[in-house]
Amino acid sequence: MTAVVIVGAGVMGASVAYHLASRGWRDILLLDRSGGPGEGSTGKATGGYRAQYATPVNVALSLIARAKLSAFADEVGGDAGYMPAGYLWLAATEAEQDVLRQGVEVQRSAGLAEAQEVDASEALQLNPALAPEGIVGGAWCPTDGFIKPLGILAGYLAAAQRLGARIEWDVEVTGFTRDANGQIAEVRTSRGAFPADAVVNAAGAWAAPLAARAGVSLPVVPLRRQLVPTVPCDLLPADMPMTLYAGDGFHFRVRDGRVLLGYPTPGAPGRPWDTSVAPGWTDKVAAMMHARVPRLGRVPLDERAAWGGLYEVSPDKHAILGAAPECPNLFLVNGSSGHGVMHSPALGHLLAEMMSGAAPSIDVTPLAFSRFAEGRLNPVSELL
Repeated sequence: MTAVVIVGAGVMGASVAYHLASRGWRDILLLDRSGGPGEGSTGKATGGYRAQYATPVNVALSLIARAKLSAFADEVGGDAGYMPAGYLWLAATEAEQDVLRQGVEVQRSAGLAEAQEVDASEALQLNPALAPEGIVGGAWCPTDGFIKPLGILAGYLAAAQRLGARIEWDVEVTGFTRDANGQIAEVRTSRGAFPADAVVNAAGAWAAPLAARAGVSLPVVPLRRQLVPTVPCDLLPADMPMTLYAGDGFHFRVRDGRVLLGYPTPGAPGRPWDTSVAPGWTDKVAAMMHARVPRLGRVPLDERAAWGGLYEVSPDKHAILGAAPECPNLFLVNGSSGHGVMHSPALGHLLAEMMSGAAPSIDVTPLAFSRFAEGRLNPVSELL
């Protein structure tokens, strides 16, 4: 039986483990350097799900993920928390609206028939809490919404273990031993060496340093993103759509009796791995919230509850999926660029198909590692 070592037991590694196990793979070992489930990026995710993307492959990933999230309790067990409250994108200029309009065309062509452009009045009907100033229109999809990252993680880990997978926490991967053919023969760790017929890199923001230990130059870098909740309040409904300003990325949703807000800014200079909140960032968020969501009045932010997390970003902000050319038994599932939790059901499913010699359910050519050397990067939308 093939021995598979998956490095990273966050939601992506857990999904790969479950999907391999469900296809009959049994000698599966997950290794993670954290102390337990959800201590990495998975536990810091916002919990949004969307299919409103600017490229067909990302729409396709979302549609696979949505089907699996909808059937999660029956297929996997546990609560993925999928709630189709919708995603509402807002445009402040006609140029932004043009980008959203083009995105809707891509989405509908890729099978997301319910995606639609909205005008300013329709946007305000979808979220009446918004200040009307500066909104010229937007885009809307009612089947987008929310998920529970830790629920998905727990479900996949438990299901994988029921099927025989093992998990080792507090284990640091220190290197790999490669055979005469250049393939990985064993994974060296802080707890000794583990034999491996195949290795999966599911190390998230730490994927590039891990790949480098196998002689693979992986173009994935960490990027800090930050979130802050308000103090508990009931001024906005729990089923309010995720609402995003396309131009600057300010977004908010209701979660656990608070309003959770995000505003993308770079990580602190020289501290790319730091997940603390940058000084002054919450002041900017508070000003945006009070100007754009007047219903919240002067509701204060709970700055002590703010947190940062790390994206794993590829050059074209699309996932990298499949075997590494320099090391054919090292499989990559990296670079989701902020879409990892929502796409983990799809990417785990697809990688398990590929590793099992089956044809992938969708065309995964746009996600191949070789695209970088071949100069066929996916188009990057600044808004979607």
